[in-house]
Amino acid sequence: MEAKRQAATEIVKQLREAGFQAYWVGGCVRDLVMGREPKDFDITTDATPTQVTQLFPQSLTVGAQFGVVIVPRPEGDFEVATFRSDGRYTDGRHPAEVRYTRTAEEDVQRRDFTINGLLYDPVEKCVLDYVGGEADIRARRLRTIGDPIQRFNEDHLRMLRAVRFAARFLFTPEHALIDAIRQLAPQIREVSAERIRDEIVKILTEGQARRGFELLDETGLLQEVLPKVKTLQGVEQPPEFHPEGDVWTHTLLMLEGLRAPTNTLALGVLLHDVGKPPTFNRRERIRFDNHVEIGAKMAEEICTRLRLSFRETERIVELVRHHLRFKDFPHMRRSTQLRFLRLEGFEEHLELHRLDCLASHGDLSTYAMVKQMMEETPAEVIRPEPLLRGDDLITQGYTPGPLFKEMLQAIEDAQLEGRIHTHADGLRLVSERFPLPTL
Repeated sequence: MEAKRQAATEIVKQLREAGFQAYWVGGCVRDLVMGREPKDFDITTDATPTQVTQLFPQSLTVGAQFGVVIVPRPEGDFEVATFRSDGRYTDGRHPAEVRYTRTAEEDVQRRDFTINGLLYDPVEKCVLDYVGGEADIRARRLRTIGDPIQRFNEDHLRMLRAVRFAARFLFTPEHALIDAIRQLAPQIREVSAERIRDEIVKILTEGQARRGFELLDETGLLQEVLPKVKTLQGVEQPPEFHPEGDVWTHTLLMLEGLRAPTNTLALGVLLHDVGKPPTFNRRERIRFDNHVEIGAKMAEEICTRLRLSFRETERIVELVRHHLRFKDFPHMRRSTQLRFLRLEGFEEHLELHRLDCLASHGDLSTYAMVKQMMEETPAEVIRPEPLLRGDDLITQGYTPGPLFKEMLQAIEDAQLEGRIHTHADGLRLVSERFPLPTL
């Protein structure tokens, strides 16, 4: 990261040497002030995009119409934006007109939150604060720059970003900001599914997922972006298995337990019980008949709507579909246990189970059993080379057909359970279990 910081400093110096103003801006400055290591360094300058590209000929100009140029370096890409004052926003995302300005002070007035409106001079090593961002960081407070209604009308996604920053940094949003989001929450539907997805994933994975979803609910955004998750609220569960309370409380506790999760694990946790509200009944006792399969279908619909990749969707659906299988693990045949361990990304399945237990009855005995089996069983035992294949059955005189699958599974079951060990053992089992008809 030191190399990236140095590269960002050199870009500022080159702009300064050419007679322009230049500073670091935005999240990187916020992180520096908060004692965090920035991931990226954005630069703001009074040089126009044309002047930036003349100074850095390899620049990418895909965002030049909005005053943004990408300057590539071996250490990474750096966004260089021209000081500007945005005109009226007509689409809830982009300004209809971009006007370049001469001062950084004017430029920061168009940005979203005070904590993101700080500037840093890497040459003089000092922060420039025209919006009160440093005071807000010290007070752990989240405010928009200017009127929150105006800021959120300019880019509706800023409402989700407000939730994310407040959760991630455990900052308190000012009342006016919360009120503005509650008023404008339905407008989030105008934002593309991909942009909403990216913010939801960040809320889930940046370290304070529970707080993030509590804020989504408090602001009215949860109902707009994830209405099926909202329905978890108030759905009772059997107290003998779920002393913690309803499905929403259970899910929040699991979100609270997430530690640097993958995107798929985080979404799997969020959606693992999404099938409970539509399957709730309490004729004799509380039941959720077939909630796993119904939940898997609902999870697939949600992931598809959010434009997740096919591979991510498939993994999340499998996490939902298999999360109850762990309760049967101690009673499974060994062959079934080993096949269960073969699920792609099984570590995520196991972690979801651990969180599920901790957020309910607290019994981790099955988790410990499965984890021990994983650690003590070599990969070649979990997924051994087949003793027989279809060609071997054909050689023995069997006709290919639906029975082949049953025959090969019977052989593999015996192999996984340690009852057979060789090719000859497999042939003998086949001849005994599936004798060829005699002429």
